[in-house]
Amino acid sequence: MNWIKKVFTISDKIKKILKKRPTKEDVENSKWISCCGPILKTDLNVNLWVCEKCGKHHKVSSVQRFDIFFGKNNYEILKTPIPQDDPLKWEDSKKYIDRLKEARKKTGQDCAVMIAAGKINDINITAGAINFNFIGGSIGIAEGEAIIYGIQHAIDNNNPFIMFTTSGGQRMHESPLALMQMTRTTLAINELKNNNLPYIVCFTSDTAGGVTASFGSLGDISIAETGSNIIFAGKRVIESTVNEKLPDDFQSADFTKKHGFVDMVVDRKDIKKVISNILSILLKKHS
Repeated sequence: MNWIKKVFTISDKIKKILKKRPTKEDVENSKWISCCGPILKTDLNVNLWVCEKCGKHHKVSSVQRFDIFFGKNNYEILKTPIPQDDPLKWEDSKKYIDRLKEARKKTGQDCAVMIAAGKINDINITAGAINFNFIGGSIGIAEGEAIIYGIQHAIDNNNPFIMFTTSGGQRMHESPLALMQMTRTTLAINELKNNNLPYIVCFTSDTAGGVTASFGSLGDISIAETGSNIIFAGKRVIESTVNEKLPDDFQSADFTKKHGFVDMVVDRKDIKKVISNILSILLKKHS
């Protein structure tokens, strides 16, 4: 019987240890964030959510991205169409409709994509930004509609269109309806180019799957934010397919630049200036 008591004692100790671990809510509500060490979120915010010690570029929301790019209160969030929620009545371990409600409450967004209109150096710009905290930044019908709406706004107002991407790809909860957005957004960007308007893509954090394979790869200029990874299939999946070891930096921003997939790798603090300079050249603002 002694060994049984020992098992129960060990089990109780494990439970106590696990109870002490912070929950997701605890982490989100904490004033601190983990990086190369604990950092105050207020300190990160001052530095555009980039760690001063190790240079890691932390994920930012769509609104934070617009604040960094346009400047606070220097842009307008555009109301995008919201189609019917959960047309397939999807349910796995949780109902998809409940996942949407949680994501909206958590992010304050209707969908993962937000569109804004603003001005930089007297250049009117329409921009889109994906929020990874909204179901992994995945693309469904609403996100596709938002991107198309943003592109149409750019065409109607003769604006260049800038897209900041971070996504796990197409949203599995919407199955083929999500996959359709790859074609729809591609056609919309083609229409933008038919109007001779610049399209610049800025890859941030991790961008993967259907986003990389569609509107993410169609930029006239492609920029990768420092520390980002640009992925279609995962590294282990590719290794098992080609049956060889891939480089440690495979799919990183520097790797993709070296192999011609992106034009440049830029620190977050410099993205606004770099895009402004590119647009000035493309639009011949200083000629």
